[in-house]
Amino acid sequence: MQTTTISFSNMHSHGELFANVLRARRQSFIVQNNWDLPQAEGMEFDQYDTPASRWVAVHERGEVLAGIRLTPTTARCGIYSYMIRDAQRGILGGSIPQNLLHDEAPVDDLVWESSRVFVSHAVPTNIRRRVHAQLIDGLNQAARELGASRHIGLINASWPRWYRRCGMEGEAMGPVLNFDDGDFQVVATNLTQKLH
Repeated sequence: MQTTTISFSNMHSHGELFANVLRARRQSFIVQNNWDLPQAEGMEFDQYDTPASRWVAVHERGEVLAGIRLTPTTARCGIYSYMIRDAQRGILGGSIPQNLLHDEAPVDDLVWESSRVFVSHAVPTNIRRRVHAQLIDGLNQAARELGASRHIGLINASWPRWYRRCGMEGEAMGPVLNFDDGDFQVVATNLTQKLH
């Protein structure tokens, strides 16, 4: 099992990996979760899959086991910036509640957003926790290499329990909200803590 950070600059070096990430996202979000998202040629994508973003993939023998997208909070593409900020600004059509943050969404070179987090439903239960841990380690490493001191994400509201298990420091940036059949909260992850 390996972890790879993909960018538009290096995707040519990784064969079908980027396309396989988008295929795995389609399977996870559109097929399994039944979310109404853009898709083409068996791949899920959205307006944030631009050259500004990076994608962290956990994969083995060509199969994507898990993935996540990192987008700088300074990103701009037409009317869009990044998902959490655009939800707060009300330009996502209400798919994510506008009141997801206590304060204004950050726009900061040192803060990146993590989004489109998934672990494939095909990952066996006995290795699922290991795959998730490898994904989070890859996310944190990639964000640090990009110069981030924090990353923010809209994640499952059970985060305090598993953050402690992973030795991570997090801070709630908004209320717990119920939508898409779950409880979610925006969390900032501190990347300047002591590395282990």
